[in-house]
Amino acid sequence: MNTTFFFITSGLFLGWSLGANDAANLFGTAVGTKVIKFKSAAYIMSIFVIIGAVASGAGASHTLGKLGAITSLSGAFIVALSAGITVFLMTRYGLPVSTSQAIVGAIIGWNLFTSNPTSLSTLSKIVMTWILCPVLAAIFSILLYRLFKLKTRTLKLNLFMRYYYIRLGLIIVGAFGAYSLGANNISNVMGVFTNAIDIPTISWFIFTINKTEILFFIGALAIAVGIFTYSKNVMSTVGNGLYRLSPSTALIVVLSSSLVLFLFASASLQNLLIQLHIPPIPLVPVSSSQAVVGAVIGIGLARGDRNINFRKLGTIAIGWLLTPTGSLLLSYISLFFMQNVFMQSVF
Repeated sequence: MNTTFFFITSGLFLGWSLGANDAANLFGTAVGTKVIKFKSAAYIMSIFVIIGAVASGAGASHTLGKLGAITSLSGAFIVALSAGITVFLMTRYGLPVSTSQAIVGAIIGWNLFTSNPTSLSTLSKIVMTWILCPVLAAIFSILLYRLFKLKTRTLKLNLFMRYYYIRLGLIIVGAFGAYSLGANNISNVMGVFTNAIDIPTISWFIFTINKTEILFFIGALAIAVGIFTYSKNVMSTVGNGLYRLSPSTALIVVLSSSLVLFLFASASLQNLLIQLHIPPIPLVPVSSSQAVVGAVIGIGLARGDRNINFRKLGTIAIGWLLTPTGSLLLSYISLFFMQNVFMQSVF
């Protein structure tokens, strides 16, 4: 049992890194514009991330399983650790990188080391979402900005009521986004352990909690710790570094990014589209960082401003390129040491 706990610490570290980086972005715009205090945002996010992870986290994990089903606990440990270290290093420099990219790169590193074939169809589906995620967020942001502008002219609210509704909207939308993040991204944190670990099902009265739900709950707690302890640096980058947002535009950014996360996490929506004979949206872990950045750019385009910090955007883009590559290399090298130095089978 002690050995098992040691191995899943890398997943907990990855969860902590996700909380410090990806999860913080949902309220980064609100905190950056001083509409909501950091501590209040952290409490709201932590509660709804945990709910989303346990209630709806299984959907996106199947896609990662198709990319590489890791059955060795020591192999899963290295994959999660490599992704966590990569995200931590990027976070250290205030870059809102993608935890999804980090875990995908680490899994491919495991595939290469163990000569396990990487499903190109699954990989292409995942890479497509890396492009689609910020583009969709930007489109939602432009449409919502125009709708918001139209409605504010119609309602003619005074300054106090406008601020009140925006603050309330940020809290509601942020909670929705945190739920979607937990449902979508918990597979990044604990998905690699689901085939490598055996935990007995817990039954309590009418409730039954299976192995996956237990792992996802533990991972969600690690995300919550990351939110509280190390997220302010990235919040300032997204909240003000890329494009200066007002409280109203912050609301639009949070809603746009939350909608994107929900689209890629909702099994119910996917089933509905299938029943309607509409091509379904893949259940793939996507990055809240990419969604937020896309939404912020969408606001800038909708307003016709030239105040987007393209130098900061270029730095973020470099981070997105380095993340899967760095995680892949770190995973491959670390697996070599685990297999040949520490004599632990990684497959």
